[in-house]
Amino acid sequence: MFYALIALIVISIFLFVKRKKPGYLLLPIAAMGVYVVVQIALVPMGFFETIKFIFSLR
Repeated sequence: MFYALIALIVISIFLFVKRKKPGYLLLPIAAMGVYVVVQIALVPMGFFETIKFIFSLR
């Protein structure tokens, strides 16, 4: 997954330089957000219980 994210970052930077559209720089950030949500959804607890557990850790 790490290499896929690095590849997405490189592709996004290439597209940004080539087409001059700053929206391409949001792709890696969106991909990381989707990755976090998917990883949270894979936890065998309920989604909101998992979120509460994550934020209760100290």
